[in-house]
Amino acid sequence: MAVYTHVSAEMMARFLNDYDTGELISFKGIAEGVENSNFLVETRGGADGHRFILTLYEKRVDPADLPFFMALLDHLAMRGCRVPRAIADRTGVQIKQLAGRRACLIEFLEGISLSTPNPAQATAAGEALAEMHIAVADFDGSRPNSMGLASWHDLASRCAGQWQKIDPALEQLVSGELAYLQAQWPTDLPQSVIHADLFPDNVLMLGDTVSGLIDFYFSCTDARAYDLAVTHSAWCFSSDGASFDPGLSAALLRGYRDRLVLTPDEQAALPVLARGAALRFTLSRAYDWINTPADAMVTRKDPMAFARRALFYADPANAGLFA
Repeated sequence: MAVYTHVSAEMMARFLNDYDTGELISFKGIAEGVENSNFLVETRGGADGHRFILTLYEKRVDPADLPFFMALLDHLAMRGCRVPRAIADRTGVQIKQLAGRRACLIEFLEGISLSTPNPAQATAAGEALAEMHIAVADFDGSRPNSMGLASWHDLASRCAGQWQKIDPALEQLVSGELAYLQAQWPTDLPQSVIHADLFPDNVLMLGDTVSGLIDFYFSCTDARAYDLAVTHSAWCFSSDGASFDPGLSAALLRGYRDRLVLTPDEQAALPVLARGAALRFTLSRAYDWINTPADAMVTRKDPMAFARRALFYADPANAGLFA
């Protein structure tokens, strides 16, 4: 989450007039993340609650994809998954306009995002991911993965000549991993709608219990096991990617497998998928590191944290990690 677009108090109050949310008390920008502009909104006297997240959709979110995201969240909520639905205004509209951007008012879910999860929390996250995959089995929406293998080549080309702004060794790592993944990427694994971005800050926890999965704006149709690989890369390392936690890894994988059995092909593909996940976030972070506007209220994320993960997954000594 982040803030790229300014919203005044008057604009916010006029926007909320279309909802049964009551009177605006306060709102503030949320700086975490890099994709959209987000605000925590508080009201009083309304029928629909008192705390909300207002999201303005920025650079990477195609407005044409928003109906897919809204339908997915509604479907997951109806299947018992803990996800935040978009709130409709009095006329039933979920997707609106504010400050020249598409905008949605989102349910606020209780819980905290963790920076250092413990094994019990990793198990719960693995279970929640598997339950999400089960819940979408009868969801009829689909969306191509806009951050799949083809996009990695494009991001790398957009960073050409600028790698030294991050680390001189990064260009060689990216080039080698792209060549390997292009040759080895599996194409026949079971497909599903996936979250594709289930970092610890996208999982809300109350103690060791998952209270919400949030930020579905990379969700798409892709290999189900790739979602597990993305989550593994996000949860099982120190924030700088320099150290791997085998206890968190075992707990996360156990939680997922307790709910959903991987096929032999999915199991065999996990090492390659994990290398892809690490490279995907290396590249998107590198692009953002180079291109984030200086005046944006946004916290840039270090691309080398995932470059180190990519090196870890590529090391033959770690080949049995997912066994």
